[in-house]
Amino acid sequence: MKRSRFHKLEPYLGEFVYGGMDGCVTTFAVVAGSVGAGLNSSVIIILGFANLLADGFAMSVGAYLSAKTQKDNFNKHRAQASRNMETVHEVEKQEIRRIYAQKGFEGKLLNQVVEVITRDKDRWIDVKMKEGLQMSRPLKSPVWIGGITWISFVLIGLIPLVVFVLDYLDPMEKDLFVTSSILTAIGFLIIGWLKAYVNQTRILKGISETIGLGAIAAVVAYFVGDLLERLLS
Repeated sequence: MKRSRFHKLEPYLGEFVYGGMDGCVTTFAVVAGSVGAGLNSSVIIILGFANLLADGFAMSVGAYLSAKTQKDNFNKHRAQASRNMETVHEVEKQEIRRIYAQKGFEGKLLNQVVEVITRDKDRWIDVKMKEGLQMSRPLKSPVWIGGITWISFVLIGLIPLVVFVLDYLDPMEKDLFVTSSILTAIGFLIIGWLKAYVNQTRILKGISETIGLGAIAAVVAYFVGDLLERLLS
């Protein structure tokens, strides 16, 4: 059962990776900028959660709409192809012949291929979509794409904020930003490993790219926050 559930979620691992990476980077940048500006834990929590929930929602909606648009576009062209099979039957059949002739089929074999394909309407439309229009049926649910993106954005994006929430509930005698940075680095390490798995690249490359991106965003945000605090105070 657990294995079947994993296989159901595995196609959406890419959405989890990029949603989590964006959530961790943006939230940590907010934390770094706030620390650079000398803000206390309560303000950092407010800014962090506002960014986490708003940006996460915006990103998930964007991912959902993009996937839905792709799916709707495919269905529109498939419906048009289906109508063409009935209204311009011979023209569409000649297109199948042309496609496979370009692939090197000829003579009797070409005739057989065209006959087999055009004998079944669904098969004919599938070939038309893939070979003629260069379009493949979207296999992922737009709702799942948006949902997984939001969950990963919020889940991984919480990591930089955890230590500040704990400090607010029970003040800690530790350097909160250092602790947050260490926890965030662990989050980036996990996301980098998953990114390498999804893209089938070297693990070290995936981890270093992710940590490097987060570090750059944090450094820029910290010094911008520090600069603005000096200018405005």
